[in-house]
Amino acid sequence: MQSDRPKYLDLLKIRQPLPAVVSFLHRVSGALLFFPGIPLLLCGLDMALNSPQDYARLQSLLDNSLIKGLLTLLLWFFLHHFFAGIRFLALDLGYGGALRQARASSKAVLAASILFTVLVSIRVW
Repeated sequence: MQSDRPKYLDLLKIRQPLPAVVSFLHRVSGALLFFPGIPLLLCGLDMALNSPQDYARLQSLLDNSLIKGLLTLLLWFFLHHFFAGIRFLALDLGYGGALRQARASSKAVLAASILFTVLVSIRVW
């Protein structure tokens, strides 16, 4: 008896539903906010408060386009994690658990995080 089941799992060919993608991105954004996010924030705070020379150096560093792009990415991580966290709190309270509502709230999380990232980034850039 021959099985038609695959012998390996190709994760790039599997399409996850949108709520699963939002959940995965919530976990990844939380991890990325914790590891590079907190040390970068503390380093920037240290430079801003240490001396006027370090503050001027931090300002010149933040004028770099690459750094601004990195900060925009970290901003999206934060906003996505924030909005997805609100969505998961609502799910824990019993709101939005139906399939249609879960898909709609997932779309709303992605739209809100991207929209707010663009709005804040326009101000920063």
